[in-house]
Amino acid sequence: MGDLMKTTIKAFTAVAASLVLLNACVPEGSQNSSAVSSINVPDSVIAQQRANLAAATASDGTGPQAPRDLASGVGTNPKVFSFAPPYTSMNICNIHFHESAEHRGGQFTAYAGNGDGKGAGTGFKYSGALSAAELAPVGRKIGSSKYGDLAPGDTIEVHYVHTTAPITPGPTLGSCLTEEVSDPFLRVETQVMVLVNDPSAKSFVELARVENVNGLYQAPNILSTSGTPIQYLGSTTGPKFNEKGSPFKVTWSVRPNVIKVDVNSLDAWLGNNI
Repeated sequence: MGDLMKTTIKAFTAVAASLVLLNACVPEGSQNSSAVSSINVPDSVIAQQRANLAAATASDGTGPQAPRDLASGVGTNPKVFSFAPPYTSMNICNIHFHESAEHRGGQFTAYAGNGDGKGAGTGFKYSGALSAAELAPVGRKIGSSKYGDLAPGDTIEVHYVHTTAPITPGPTLGSCLTEEVSDPFLRVETQVMVLVNDPSAKSFVELARVENVNGLYQAPNILSTSGTPIQYLGSTTGPKFNEKGSPFKVTWSVRPNVIKVDVNSLDAWLGNNI
């Protein structure tokens, strides 16, 4: 494997590792008990990070950075690259999620707080209401980590990552590249979900099921009923890029409506996925 390819995969894997911080953040008001949930750095810390990011990307040639406020159609980054093909013409290479949405918009506009300034405890939550039955505790920890665990009422943003490289799906974003195709088109189909204690809600196992369709790896149950996706040109995300730009070019497609998912089905998926 060439040195450039090794470096690129290492960078993608580092991004995937940094995403774990976001995957495990504990939103304000959840039923979890974690030290992270009470940590909110001052606004000045976030403002300084944004200033550092602006300075670092002023002349480095990076494209528009993700995530973004989906309600805003304004952008000042002049760098343009081509949109990726439709996801049905690409291979799905990785599925992961973040607790609390990275994006703001649609039905996920409730701010979770500044968090720890490194990706945990921040993001946006479902802004709708849930019933007492949907919020009933499940009596066990789901997705437990040093950042907390998942519970009914939590919001997650699911990323179905697609690539034009000929790959086999895998556990990190490095799975989206091959030695021969180190700079493929990348597309992230995004669905925000709220976890509920309701077996009649949608199954995460089914939503994340992957199969080979006409020679391409696909997640055939990606929803087309949660609003017209908002598309934009962006980058990879994660705390690694709080103060420096991500060089990766990604087409984002974010559905504006939140769907309810049975928290027990997510527990089942966490116990048996690659």
